[in-house]
Formats: sequence, C-alpha cells, structure tokens
Amino acid sequence: RRRLMEPVLLIGPASQPMRERLAGSFHLLDWSNCSDRDALMASHAADIRYVVTNGHDGVPAPVMAALGNLRMISCNGVGYDAIDIATALERRILVTHTPGVLSGEVATTAIMLVLACLRNLVIDDAYLRSGRWARDGNPPLSRSVDGRRVGILGLGRIGRATAERLLAFECKIAYHSPQARDVPYRHYQDLVEMAHAVEILICTVPGGPATHHLINRDVLDALGSDGTLINVSRGSVVDEPALVAALSEGRLGRAGLDVFASEPNVPQPLLDMPNVVLLPHVGSATVETRARMDDLTVDNLIAFATRGEVLTPVPECSG
Repeated sequence: RRRLMEPVLLIGPASQPMRERLAGSFHLLDWSNCSDRDALMASHAADIRYVVTNGHDGVPAPVMAALGNLRMISCNGVGYDAIDIATALERRILVTHTPGVLSGEVATTAIMLVLACLRNLVIDDAYLRSGRWARDGNPPLSRSVDGRRVGILGLGRIGRATAERLLAFECKIAYHSPQARDVPYRHYQDLVEMAHAVEILICTVPGGPATHHLINRDVLDALGSDGTLINVSRGSVVDEPALVAALSEGRLGRAGLDVFASEPNVPQPLLDMPNVVLLPHVGSATVETRARMDDLTVDNLIAFATRGEVLTPVPECSG
C-alpha cells in the first residue's frame, strides 16, 4: 500500500498494530503523548485533514476549532457521543465509527452480566474465598435465568445480538424503540410500561442527548424490587443517582453495569453493594474484537484518503 504521507492526528490510546498501520500510510501525530501540543498545532494544524480518535476521548472542541481543514474523523468505537456531530455536519466533516464488528462481543458481555447478577457469581466467589463455605456451609440460593421476561432498550445491532443469545435460555423478549421492527419480539412504545412487564431490562442504545437519563426513577420503580438492570450502552442513559437510591432503598433488586456517568469514577455506594456487578467498560474488550475495531478504524481512514468514500459512516453522515 502506498504511503500517503499526509498528517493524521491521533487522539487517545491506540494499539501498536494500529499505530504501525497508521504510520505505514500517514504522518502520525500523537496528540495524547505530545509534550508540546501548542507547538504541534502551530506546525501542523493547517495541514491536518484527518483525526483518529475513540468514543471516550472524542475531539476536544478547541482542537476541532483549530483544525480549519479537517475533513474526516475516524472513531474507534460504536459510540461517538464525545464528538460534536452538529459541528461536524455544519462543517461538512465526515465521521465514521466501528459498528457491527463489536456487536456480538458487547451482547456477550450483557449476557455475562445477566448470569453474574442472577446466579450470584461475584457473591459466591467471595463467599468461597473468604472461607465461609467451609465454615458456614452452602451459600443462599441464586435465581435462574431460564424463561425470564427480558426487555431490551434499543434493538439495534447489539440489541438484536443480545436477544438472539437470550433465546438459548428460552427468555421471553420485548423491546422499546420509537418504531416497531420486523422481529418476533413484543414492541413497547412506552418504556415504563415495558419495565412493568419484564424482570430484566438491558440497555443497548447509543449515548447522546436523545437517550440521556432514559432510565429514570419511574422506569426503575416499574422494574421493581426483584428486577435487574443491565447497562452495556453509555452511562448517560441511566440517571445514576436515581439508580443508587433505588438499589439502596430496595426498590430495585440488582444491577450489572459496564458503563458509568463519569468514567472512570464510580459512586462509592455502587462499590459497596453486594447486589451490583461492576465492569470497567470492557464490553468489547477482547483481543479479537479490538483488533477488528482497530482495522475498521484505519480502513475507514484509508478509504476516505484514497477514494473519498468510507465503509461505516455514523448515521448522521450516511449518504
């Protein structure tokens, strides 16, 4: 593949193979590890047409404003709420992300959290390690996943992959979305109504203003004292103080969370609760899936730089 030599600004961490692919085709400028960012921008801002970032770091507003000739942002991740899409559209900057290649992995993480919550995985592990099994006998019984009523908030790629995995447990699937889909699951127009009808609620919607605090006190109360909330989407989807209160007061039974409102900071009450399973935003964090995400991130960039087209634009930039 020919070396394009154009500068590309890398914001946030990147694997060594991804760095090597970028450096093989572009002049790689590493924003996050640069000791003098002012000098970097003074030397290169006018020439930078491409940015590679991720769903957490995005593109800081001052950086985006300084890149007057920016044409494309390639985001490593399906979520892109840290990128100012409105400004990108206004400036005709194309934004891509990496859907599809991580859907199955995130869905598997959702199932893992469901199993861990209902089958007391973390509690029972701690029970054995502490010596209580030998000292006190068998731990309390857990709950079965089989045949549960499960509601999915958002039935996109990840939501559908999650539903397909739940069918192995003979779960009864419902979903909430603005429009009904051509799927064999029950559609609920009203999220609170669905929460009343299910035992497990799984969040798989994108982040951003449209989904901010969709999971609020009304939804949590509808889910109830024996209900389970699973969130593998974005922390902003859940009203975190309302969630902490519902769990603390026994109005919600349990929760499995991979994402949080202010990562990597997690409220202390969640850390202290035995009925909560916590993961450090690792829904897609396997060697295999991250390699596919890295490849698609670079493939989008090279496709745009060489042919003026991309493989996976964000919905706002489709067409």
